[in-house]
Amino acid sequence: MRRKASLKLTTIRKELKDDEGQIRQVNIRAFSQSAEAEVVDALRIACPEGVSLVAICEGKVVGHILFTPVVIETKKKKIWGMGLAPMSVLPEFQRQGIGTKLVQAGLAELSKTRQPFIIVLGHPEYYPRFGFVRASLYGIVSQWKGVPDEAFMILVLDEAELKDASGVGRYRAEFDTAM
Repeated sequence: MRRKASLKLTTIRKELKDDEGQIRQVNIRAFSQSAEAEVVDALRIACPEGVSLVAICEGKVVGHILFTPVVIETKKKKIWGMGLAPMSVLPEFQRQGIGTKLVQAGLAELSKTRQPFIIVLGHPEYYPRFGFVRASLYGIVSQWKGVPDEAFMILVLDEAELKDASGVGRYRAEFDTAM
């Protein structure tokens, strides 16, 4: 059984260069593998327009969230938005609201950039609290075969932009190595 860390004041801020090693360890420990950490490292280099936030507790990175550009390919056009992935919290800090704070801070940051949508491939019990719904309700499916319908979700921020937008939601190629 995991021992919970006692949660002190946690702050959320943008990732700094000095955070990279700690972010890598948070992702490795949260997912019990290195695939997500490797995707984050690759995206940091290839995707400077991404939004990367960290949760800091007592000077230590205990959580991380990343948003990077994604596209919905329809028969008529491509609609660019953002994708949430990954979001991670050290195991001993989980179930203490840090993930919620990270998602809320990320959505607030993205609201400044006028994104039409955000997609996520995640836990269907978790993300609806932030307004995410099944992407299939908009006729949007994941690029990856076998993804459960209820796990591929979208938060629509501009209904007009997504009118008749059925198609395929695609994350950046860096994610293909983790899938």
